[in-house]
Amino acid sequence: MNAFLTHLSRRHPQEFLVLVLDGAPSHRAHGLRLPPHMAMVRLPPYSPELNPAERLWDEIREKGFSNRVFDSLGEAIAQAVRGLKRLEDAPAVLRSLSGWDWIISST
Repeated sequence: MNAFLTHLSRRHPQEFLVLVLDGAPSHRAHGLRLPPHMAMVRLPPYSPELNPAERLWDEIREKGFSNRVFDSLGEAIAQAVRGLKRLEDAPAVLRSLSGWDWIISST
């Protein structure tokens, strides 16, 4: 998680980022180093319907992982990266999956 936070920090140095997190163990680790231009909002337990990332992972699984067998963990990770890159390159798709009213109206 710290590597992810560092990556985000470097990728968006001039923006204030708000991360919406569920209760995953890596999201609750004691050694997290949150950059000063980020904040975390933790969702209530057992509330996947509030987490926009759940829809993103559903999209990635549906388009890149259904009916597939990978020869290695590395190949599966590479496929996940391709799925994330596809979403990054398609802001309209990303917005349609994660731009819920409660998110849009808070900006």
